[in-house]
Amino acid sequence: MSNTSTSETTLVCANCGKEGSEVTNTCNKCKMVMYCNAACKKRHRHKHKKECERRVAELHDEKLFKQPPPMEDCPICFLRLPSLMSGSTYMACCGKMICCGCVYAPVYDHEGSVIPEKTCPFCRTKFPRRINRIRNRSSDEKWIEMTNKRVDMNDARAIHSMGVYYSNGLYGLPQNMAKALQLWHRAAELGHALTYCNIGVAHMAGRGVEVDHNKAKHSFELAAMGGDVEARHNLGYMEWQAGNMDRALKHFMIAVKGGNLRSLDNIKEMYENRQTTKDDYAKALQTYQAYLDEIKSDQRDKAAAANGSPYYGMPSKLQLMH
Repeated sequence: MSNTSTSETTLVCANCGKEGSEVTNTCNKCKMVMYCNAACKKRHRHKHKKECERRVAELHDEKLFKQPPPMEDCPICFLRLPSLMSGSTYMACCGKMICCGCVYAPVYDHEGSVIPEKTCPFCRTKFPRRINRIRNRSSDEKWIEMTNKRVDMNDARAIHSMGVYYSNGLYGLPQNMAKALQLWHRAAELGHALTYCNIGVAHMAGRGVEVDHNKAKHSFELAAMGGDVEARHNLGYMEWQAGNMDRALKHFMIAVKGGNLRSLDNIKEMYENRQTTKDDYAKALQTYQAYLDEIKSDQRDKAAAANGSPYYGMPSKLQLMH
Protein backbone atom coordinates (compact mmCIF):
# COMPACT_ATOMS: atom_id res chain seq x y z
CA MET A 1 0.00 0.00 0.00
CA SER A 2 1.20 3.54 -0.72
CA ASN A 3 -0.09 6.94 0.39
CA THR A 4 -1.16 9.38 -2.33
CA SER A 5 -2.30 12.10 0.09
CA THR A 6 -3.05 12.64 3.73
CA SER A 7 -6.71 11.82 3.17
CA GLU A 8 -6.66 8.80 0.84
CA THR A 9 -4.65 5.63 0.19
CA THR A 10 -3.96 3.89 -3.12
CA LEU A 11 -4.06 0.10 -2.91
CA VAL A 12 -1.40 -1.66 -5.02
CA CYS A 13 -1.18 -5.35 -5.88
CA ALA A 14 2.18 -6.67 -4.67
CA ASN A 15 2.41 -9.03 -7.67
CA CYS A 16 1.23 -7.20 -10.78
CA GLY A 17 1.25 -3.58 -9.59
CA LYS A 18 -2.39 -2.98 -10.36
CA GLU A 19 -3.92 -0.13 -8.40
CA GLY A 20 -7.45 0.63 -7.33
CA SER A 21 -10.43 -0.59 -5.39
CA GLU A 22 -10.14 -4.13 -6.80
CA VAL A 23 -7.00 -4.74 -4.72
CA THR A 24 -8.73 -6.30 -1.74
CA ASN A 25 -7.03 -9.67 -1.21
CA THR A 26 -4.73 -9.36 1.83
CA CYS A 27 -2.02 -11.83 2.86
CA ASN A 28 -3.86 -13.61 5.65
CA LYS A 29 -0.65 -14.34 7.59
CA CYS A 30 1.34 -11.12 7.84
CA LYS A 31 -1.34 -8.62 6.73
CA MET A 32 1.48 -6.58 5.11
CA VAL A 33 0.70 -6.85 1.40
CA MET A 34 -2.39 -6.94 -0.79
CA TYR A 35 -3.34 -8.48 -4.12
CA CYS A 36 -6.01 -7.95 -6.72
CA ASN A 37 -7.00 -11.65 -6.73
CA ALA A 38 -6.09 -15.09 -5.43
CA ALA A 39 -4.08 -15.91 -8.57
CA CYS A 40 -1.75 -12.95 -7.97
CA LYS A 41 -1.38 -13.97 -4.34
CA LYS A 42 -0.36 -17.50 -5.38
CA ARG A 43 2.14 -16.30 -8.04
CA HIS A 44 3.80 -13.93 -5.55
CA ARG A 45 4.01 -16.46 -2.71
CA HIS A 46 7.61 -17.62 -3.36
CA LYS A 47 8.87 -14.01 -3.41
CA HIS A 48 6.94 -13.03 -0.31
CA LYS A 49 7.52 -16.15 1.79
CA LYS A 50 10.66 -15.08 3.72
CA GLU A 51 9.39 -11.58 4.48
CA CYS A 52 6.01 -13.02 5.47
CA GLU A 53 7.54 -15.60 7.85
CA ARG A 54 9.77 -12.94 9.42
CA ARG A 55 6.81 -10.62 10.03
CA VAL A 56 4.64 -13.44 11.35
CA ALA A 57 7.37 -14.31 13.86
CA GLU A 58 7.63 -10.64 14.89
CA LEU A 59 3.88 -10.39 15.39
CA HIS A 60 3.88 -13.59 17.44
CA ASP A 61 6.65 -12.32 19.71
CA GLU A 62 4.94 -8.96 20.14
CA LYS A 63 1.90 -10.79 21.41
CA LEU A 64 3.85 -13.37 23.42
CA PHE A 65 6.05 -10.88 25.30
CA LYS A 66 3.37 -8.28 25.85
CA GLN A 67 2.82 -7.70 29.56
CA PRO A 68 -0.05 -10.08 30.49
CA PRO A 69 -3.18 -8.95 32.35
CA PRO A 70 -2.63 -8.56 36.11
CA MET A 71 -3.92 -11.07 38.61
CA GLU A 72 -7.35 -10.21 39.90
CA ASP A 73 -7.99 -8.93 43.41
CA CYS A 74 -9.51 -10.90 46.26
CA PRO A 75 -13.18 -9.84 46.44
CA ILE A 76 -12.99 -9.66 50.25
CA CYS A 77 -9.79 -7.74 51.12
CA PHE A 78 -9.27 -6.24 47.63
CA LEU A 79 -5.57 -7.11 47.65
CA ARG A 80 -4.03 -8.74 44.60
CA LEU A 81 -4.38 -12.50 44.67
CA PRO A 82 -1.06 -14.36 45.07
CA SER A 83 0.06 -16.30 42.02
CA LEU A 84 0.97 -19.44 43.94
CA MET A 85 -1.77 -22.06 44.17
CA SER A 86 -1.71 -22.10 47.98
CA GLY A 87 -2.39 -18.36 48.02
CA SER A 88 -6.05 -18.61 47.09
CA THR A 89 -8.99 -21.01 47.05
CA TYR A 90 -11.69 -21.46 44.45
CA MET A 91 -15.08 -21.39 46.16
CA ALA A 92 -17.41 -23.80 44.39
CA CYS A 93 -20.36 -22.32 46.26
CA CYS A 94 -20.17 -18.90 44.59
CA GLY A 95 -17.44 -19.25 41.97
CA LYS A 96 -15.10 -16.74 43.62
CA MET A 97 -11.35 -16.92 44.15
CA ILE A 98 -10.68 -15.97 47.78
CA CYS A 99 -7.19 -15.32 49.14
CA CYS A 100 -5.75 -17.58 51.84
CA GLY A 101 -5.95 -14.80 54.43
CA CYS A 102 -9.67 -14.24 53.96
CA VAL A 103 -10.39 -17.98 53.92
CA TYR A 104 -8.49 -18.36 57.20
CA ALA A 105 -9.99 -15.27 58.89
CA PRO A 106 -13.13 -15.59 61.05
CA VAL A 107 -16.46 -14.88 59.39
CA TYR A 108 -19.00 -12.72 61.22
CA ASP A 109 -22.80 -12.74 61.07
CA HIS A 110 -25.02 -9.65 60.74
CA GLU A 111 -24.82 -9.08 64.49
CA GLY A 112 -21.02 -9.05 64.52
CA SER A 113 -20.63 -12.45 66.14
CA VAL A 114 -18.15 -15.02 64.83
CA ILE A 115 -19.85 -17.85 62.96
CA PRO A 116 -18.49 -21.02 64.62
CA GLU A 117 -18.79 -23.23 61.54
CA LYS A 118 -16.40 -22.69 58.65
CA THR A 119 -18.30 -20.53 56.18
CA CYS A 120 -17.56 -18.95 52.80
CA PRO A 121 -16.51 -15.36 53.55
CA PHE A 122 -18.19 -14.15 50.37
CA CYS A 123 -21.57 -15.90 50.14
CA ARG A 124 -21.76 -17.37 53.69
CA THR A 125 -22.35 -20.90 52.44
CA LYS A 126 -21.24 -23.55 54.92
CA PHE A 127 -18.12 -25.37 53.73
CA PRO A 128 -17.95 -29.10 53.28
CA ARG A 129 -15.59 -30.23 56.03
CA ARG A 130 -12.74 -30.92 53.59
CA ILE A 131 -11.72 -27.25 53.98
CA ASN A 132 -10.87 -28.10 57.59
CA ARG A 133 -8.73 -31.01 56.34
CA ILE A 134 -11.17 -33.53 57.77
CA ARG A 135 -11.72 -35.86 54.84
CA ASN A 136 -14.69 -38.20 54.54
CA ARG A 137 -16.87 -39.55 51.77
CA SER A 138 -19.76 -37.24 52.61
CA SER A 139 -17.65 -34.08 52.42
CA ASP A 140 -16.05 -35.22 49.14
CA GLU A 141 -19.46 -35.87 47.59
CA LYS A 142 -20.73 -32.50 48.76
CA TRP A 143 -17.73 -30.69 47.27
CA ILE A 144 -18.11 -32.48 43.92
CA GLU A 145 -21.84 -31.73 43.93
CA MET A 146 -21.17 -28.02 44.48
CA THR A 147 -18.48 -27.98 41.78
CA ASN A 148 -20.73 -29.80 39.30
CA LYS A 149 -23.40 -27.16 39.77
CA ARG A 150 -20.88 -24.56 38.71
CA VAL A 151 -19.78 -26.79 35.80
CA ASP A 152 -23.41 -26.95 34.61
CA MET A 153 -23.39 -23.12 34.65
CA ASN A 154 -20.35 -23.15 32.30
CA ASP A 155 -18.12 -21.70 35.02
CA ALA A 156 -14.69 -22.11 33.39
CA ARG A 157 -12.87 -22.19 36.73
CA ALA A 158 -15.09 -24.97 38.01
CA ILE A 159 -14.56 -26.93 34.79
CA HIS A 160 -10.80 -26.47 35.15
CA SER A 161 -10.94 -27.59 38.79
CA MET A 162 -12.96 -30.67 37.92
CA GLY A 163 -10.26 -31.54 35.38
CA VAL A 164 -7.64 -31.30 38.13
CA TYR A 165 -9.73 -33.59 40.34
CA TYR A 166 -9.93 -36.21 37.58
CA SER A 167 -6.23 -35.90 36.69
CA ASN A 168 -5.23 -36.65 40.28
CA GLY A 169 -8.15 -38.84 41.39
CA LEU A 170 -9.30 -36.40 44.09
CA TYR A 171 -12.47 -36.26 46.21
CA GLY A 172 -13.57 -39.78 45.37
CA LEU A 173 -13.30 -39.39 41.59
CA PRO A 174 -11.42 -42.01 39.57
CA GLN A 175 -8.12 -40.90 38.03
CA ASN A 176 -8.95 -40.27 34.38
CA MET A 177 -6.59 -38.13 32.25
CA ALA A 178 -8.78 -38.37 29.16
CA LYS A 179 -11.66 -36.84 31.12
CA ALA A 180 -9.32 -34.24 32.62
CA LEU A 181 -8.06 -33.13 29.21
CA GLN A 182 -11.61 -32.95 27.86
CA LEU A 183 -12.57 -30.66 30.73
CA TRP A 184 -9.46 -28.50 30.38
CA HIS A 185 -10.07 -27.97 26.67
CA ARG A 186 -13.65 -27.02 27.45
CA ALA A 187 -12.49 -24.51 30.09
CA ALA A 188 -9.99 -23.03 27.62
CA GLU A 189 -12.70 -22.62 24.98
CA LEU A 190 -14.72 -20.68 27.54
CA GLY A 191 -11.86 -18.23 27.96
CA HIS A 192 -9.95 -19.72 30.90
CA ALA A 193 -6.54 -19.45 29.24
CA LEU A 194 -4.67 -20.48 32.37
CA THR A 195 -5.85 -24.07 31.98
CA TYR A 196 -3.57 -24.39 28.93
CA CYS A 197 -0.66 -24.78 31.35
CA ASN A 198 -1.99 -28.15 32.49
CA ILE A 199 -2.60 -29.17 28.88
CA GLY A 200 1.01 -28.24 28.15
CA VAL A 201 2.28 -30.33 31.06
CA ALA A 202 0.23 -33.28 29.82
CA HIS A 203 1.94 -33.04 26.41
CA MET A 204 5.34 -32.57 28.04
CA ALA A 205 4.99 -35.60 30.30
CA GLY A 206 2.85 -37.80 28.04
CA ARG A 207 -0.08 -37.91 30.49
CA GLY A 208 -3.15 -39.00 28.53
CA VAL A 209 -1.52 -37.92 25.24
CA GLU A 210 1.69 -38.64 23.36
CA VAL A 211 4.77 -36.65 24.35
CA ASP A 212 4.91 -33.62 22.05
CA HIS A 213 7.16 -30.74 23.10
CA ASN A 214 5.91 -28.49 20.30
CA LYS A 215 2.32 -28.84 21.46
CA ALA A 216 3.47 -28.38 25.06
CA LYS A 217 5.24 -25.13 24.16
CA HIS A 218 2.22 -23.89 22.20
CA SER A 219 -0.06 -24.57 25.16
CA PHE A 220 2.36 -22.84 27.55
CA GLU A 221 2.38 -19.81 25.24
CA LEU A 222 -1.42 -19.60 25.24
CA ALA A 223 -1.45 -19.85 29.04
CA ALA A 224 1.35 -17.30 29.45
CA MET A 225 -0.39 -14.77 27.22
CA GLY A 226 -3.43 -15.21 29.44
CA GLY A 227 -1.37 -14.36 32.54
CA ASP A 228 -0.29 -17.76 33.92
CA VAL A 229 3.11 -17.32 35.60
CA GLU A 230 3.85 -21.05 35.87
CA ALA A 231 3.48 -21.44 32.10
CA ARG A 232 5.60 -18.32 31.59
CA HIS A 233 8.29 -19.82 33.84
CA ASN A 234 8.16 -23.08 31.88
CA LEU A 235 8.71 -21.19 28.61
CA GLY A 236 11.70 -19.41 30.12
CA TYR A 237 13.15 -22.68 31.31
CA MET A 238 12.67 -24.28 27.88
CA GLU A 239 14.37 -21.34 26.14
CA TRP A 240 17.19 -21.39 28.72
CA GLN A 241 17.85 -25.07 28.09
CA ALA A 242 17.82 -24.39 24.34
CA GLY A 243 20.48 -21.69 24.77
CA ASN A 244 18.18 -18.79 23.86
CA MET A 245 19.26 -16.52 26.72
CA ASP A 246 17.53 -13.33 25.60
CA ARG A 247 14.18 -15.06 25.23
CA ALA A 248 14.64 -16.95 28.48
CA LEU A 249 15.39 -13.73 30.35
CA LYS A 250 12.30 -12.01 28.89
CA HIS A 251 10.08 -14.86 30.05
CA PHE A 252 11.68 -15.06 33.49
CA MET A 253 11.34 -11.30 34.01
CA ILE A 254 7.61 -11.40 33.24
CA ALA A 255 7.21 -14.43 35.51
CA VAL A 256 9.06 -12.65 38.34
CA LYS A 257 6.70 -9.69 38.02
CA GLY A 258 3.88 -12.19 38.48
CA GLY A 259 5.48 -13.60 41.63
CA ASN A 260 7.42 -16.63 40.38
CA LEU A 261 10.28 -17.12 42.83
CA ARG A 262 11.89 -19.92 40.83
CA SER A 263 12.25 -17.58 37.84
CA LEU A 264 14.08 -15.15 40.12
CA ASP A 265 16.41 -17.98 41.19
CA ASN A 266 17.04 -18.83 37.55
CA ILE A 267 17.93 -15.23 36.70
CA LYS A 268 20.39 -15.30 39.61
CA GLU A 269 21.91 -18.49 38.20
CA MET A 270 22.11 -16.92 34.74
CA TYR A 271 23.96 -13.95 36.27
CA GLU A 272 26.38 -16.24 38.11
CA ASN A 273 27.02 -18.08 34.82
CA ARG A 274 27.59 -14.74 33.02
CA GLN A 275 24.53 -15.34 30.85
CA THR A 276 22.96 -12.05 31.89
CA THR A 277 24.02 -8.84 33.62
CA LYS A 278 24.13 -7.63 37.19
CA ASP A 279 21.62 -4.92 36.27
CA ASP A 280 19.18 -7.57 35.00
CA TYR A 281 19.44 -9.47 38.28
CA ALA A 282 19.03 -6.28 40.31
CA LYS A 283 15.94 -5.38 38.30
CA ALA A 284 14.53 -8.86 38.91
CA LEU A 285 15.08 -8.50 42.66
CA GLN A 286 13.33 -5.13 42.71
CA THR A 287 10.46 -6.50 40.63
CA TYR A 288 9.94 -9.46 42.93
CA GLN A 289 10.02 -7.22 46.01
CA ALA A 290 7.35 -5.02 44.44
CA TYR A 291 5.21 -8.13 43.93
CA LEU A 292 5.65 -9.12 47.59
CA ASP A 293 4.74 -5.64 48.76
CA GLU A 294 1.56 -5.84 46.71
CA ILE A 295 0.30 -9.22 47.92
CA LYS A 296 1.50 -9.57 51.53
CA SER A 297 -0.75 -8.90 54.51
CA ASP A 298 -0.74 -9.81 58.19
CA GLN A 299 -3.79 -12.02 57.71
CA ARG A 300 -2.20 -13.93 54.84
CA ASP A 301 0.99 -14.42 56.86
CA LYS A 302 -1.08 -15.79 59.74
CA ALA A 303 -2.84 -18.20 57.39
CA ALA A 304 0.48 -19.37 55.94
CA ALA A 305 1.95 -19.90 59.41
CA ALA A 306 -1.10 -21.80 60.61
CA ASN A 307 -1.41 -24.03 57.56
CA GLY A 308 2.27 -24.47 56.76
CA SER A 309 1.64 -23.37 53.16
CA PRO A 310 3.55 -20.35 51.82
CA TYR A 311 1.71 -18.23 49.29
CA TYR A 312 4.62 -16.41 47.63
CA GLY A 313 7.11 -19.11 46.49
CA MET A 314 7.46 -21.57 43.65
CA PRO A 315 8.60 -25.15 44.30
CA SER A 316 10.21 -26.50 41.12
CA LYS A 317 12.04 -25.64 37.92
CA LEU A 318 9.24 -27.02 35.76
CA GLN A 319 5.97 -26.23 37.45
CA LEU A 320 3.45 -29.04 37.09
CA MET A 321 -0.29 -29.39 37.66
CA HIS A 322 -1.97 -26.45 39.37
